[in-house]
Amino acid sequence: MMQRRDLVTKGVALSVCCSLLSSSNGSAQALERLPFKADGYNFWTWRDRRIHYVEQGAGQPIVLIHGFGASAFHWRYNIPELAKKYKVYAIDLLGFGWSEKALVEYEATIWMEQVCDFLREVVKEPAVLVGNSLGGFTTLFAATEAPELVRGVVLLNSAGQFGDPNRPPEETAPAAEEESVVTRLIVRPIKEAFQRVVLGFLFWQAKQPARVEKVLKSVYKDATNVDDYLIGSITAPAADPNAGEVYYRLMSRFMANQSRYTLDRLLSKLSSPLLLLWGDLDPWVGPAKAARIREFYQDTTVVNLQAGHCPHDEAPEQFNKALLEWLASLDAGKPAEPERALQSV
Repeated sequence: MMQRRDLVTKGVALSVCCSLLSSSNGSAQALERLPFKADGYNFWTWRDRRIHYVEQGAGQPIVLIHGFGASAFHWRYNIPELAKKYKVYAIDLLGFGWSEKALVEYEATIWMEQVCDFLREVVKEPAVLVGNSLGGFTTLFAATEAPELVRGVVLLNSAGQFGDPNRPPEETAPAAEEESVVTRLIVRPIKEAFQRVVLGFLFWQAKQPARVEKVLKSVYKDATNVDDYLIGSITAPAADPNAGEVYYRLMSRFMANQSRYTLDRLLSKLSSPLLLLWGDLDPWVGPAKAARIREFYQDTTVVNLQAGHCPHDEAPEQFNKALLEWLASLDAGKPAEPERALQSV
């Protein structure tokens, strides 16, 4: 079943090796880069599913959690640098990257539970959680559910919504027996079939390297690091068996129901120091969201980066420096600066 994936990942590995010989690596040229491994690094069995993760360094633990469609390899310029002072883990969420494409119901709780169990079973001591986009939301959720496992939280252009205080309460869904026969036997199947056709086409389109490159360049304001390594680390997992079905479930169920767990609800339960490393040039999640999070949660430090949606990969030198400074203040028990801005180079 994995032959198609093996061919793709070996091709990606060759492409990455070629790009290493030809690229100057832009703003990250002075940084060590995590070697790309077509077969992945380490695997942990969680609920009978294979979960991929990278582990490097020694010291206090840090856990890095990627965003939608990405993987542990998205932290390529951060893992080697952070591992000089800390024990660094980067995990692939279930359904993404080199982790298994399990056919389960994808709700926000599943990734929260995965991260919490990873902390208990693999890390085995309180850690700092760092998450980008969807990984940011997962990070925040895990920190509120298992505060004893978390020393601090770092969000990079996090996903998630604030609740609308003016929104009327949702009406109770009708009981199954009250649903009409026409809806149950005709309307719902037709709607699902239509969704499958549309989302199947979108998945085929989304996994094309040219399409991935175009999307990345739209959210990386400095597109220097949008290279073969990055594109390959995103497209290779799309060749996995069940990848299309996972995409369908994510888009039709999880992505369509994000209002169930709101940022204000999670922040009201948070008890850890919070750092926002925010790409202010993000066309999807701008600085206004970071400002609102800080207004809602007082124990927050904000560092504004002149980067897009993935500041850790677009401006890794500035990201690493800011994160290490905050971690040093956390280790020393000193309050960090409340807000500052860094210019990307």
